[in-house]
Amino acid sequence: MKLLLTHVVILTMGTLTPAAAQWINYPSPSTPRTADGKPNLSGAAPKTPDGKPDIAGIWSVAPGVSAPPPNSNTAGIPGKIGYFLPKNSEIPLQPAAAALYRQRTNNLGTGRPSQSCLPHSIPDAMIYGGPTKIVSTPGFTLILYEEFNHFRQVFTDGRGHPVDPVPTWFGYSIGKWEGDTFVVDSRGFNDKSWMDDSGLPHTEALHTIERFRRVDFGHMELELTIDDPKAYTRPWTVPFQLVLLPDTDLIESICDNEKDNAHMTAK
Repeated sequence: MKLLLTHVVILTMGTLTPAAAQWINYPSPSTPRTADGKPNLSGAAPKTPDGKPDIAGIWSVAPGVSAPPPNSNTAGIPGKIGYFLPKNSEIPLQPAAAALYRQRTNNLGTGRPSQSCLPHSIPDAMIYGGPTKIVSTPGFTLILYEEFNHFRQVFTDGRGHPVDPVPTWFGYSIGKWEGDTFVVDSRGFNDKSWMDDSGLPHTEALHTIERFRRVDFGHMELELTIDDPKAYTRPWTVPFQLVLLPDTDLIESICDNEKDNAHMTAK
């Protein structure tokens, strides 16, 4: 019960406000600042040595356009991808997937993988409310999730997807640049994860495209396209707004060592 309640609190926060503060405070010399010394999130986006936008940093997802008002979710209902879609939008679920989603939602997400310390996966690992760290290198990009210390590798060395990949929680990701947008193409998922903690389903046919575009120093757009013909009637896209968490770093956050929420709510 303690584990379940912990995750309900985190999920509630994730639908209302970004994780605005960690307790690690390191004023980075690379952070642009206003005259009063505060981080200037509206400053220019940094560049990598080859001139591409640098998407590295620690990011949190801003509340969705259809998210409930702050402090209104007293029942601790798990967050939904639908909160990031315009109001009255419909997710194009196949009938069987729609029935499964209703069942999970009516049960308030009971039995979700994260309840047993299993991965949130894509996209829920980034939208549940915790911070995400992106690390860029010449041959691959790392996406590090604070909760459970999970990670993804996005290969940018020109390789393609494996012909017959072993299905995994996060799939197999390859990336490339299209202008100033970093595009991540992921396939090879298992069907064990939920797309959000309220129970949005998918199958092993899932194929995702993530498009990251850093707008300025402190803001990045993420457009996620979901294509799974066994669960959805057509591909569909959901937008997210990411906000940089400056002057901090990730901490270890595993089920029996979860201290992040207490510090976040104390701010």
